[in-house]
Amino acid sequence: MIKPTKTKAEVRAELDAQVARFLSKGGGVEQVERGESGVTDNRNLFAKGTVFTPRETRTPLNGLVQDLEARKKRNATAKVHRRPKKRAILDDFGEPIRWVWD
Repeated sequence: MIKPTKTKAEVRAELDAQVARFLSKGGGVEQVERGESGVTDNRNLFAKGTVFTPRETRTPLNGLVQDLEARKKRNATAKVHRRPKKRAILDDFGEPIRWVWD
């Protein structure tokens, strides 16, 4: 069963109830002037920029790819063991004489 999602009105009413409960227990809200910040050392946290790492050298895989291709060809020519099949031996008139397993 899927849990029903809350509507915006329900979320807003829930937040208002939590704020009212906080204020009724003696909590208070401090007004902060526009433009004030909690950062005390006045530095830009987002000014680090991007750190580029040097490109790593690539490992050549030509020999490995050739080995894999050779293994594929070798496995393709290998004899595949299949389940034996039942085959009928027929007489000159096409009637089955006996069954053999191949």
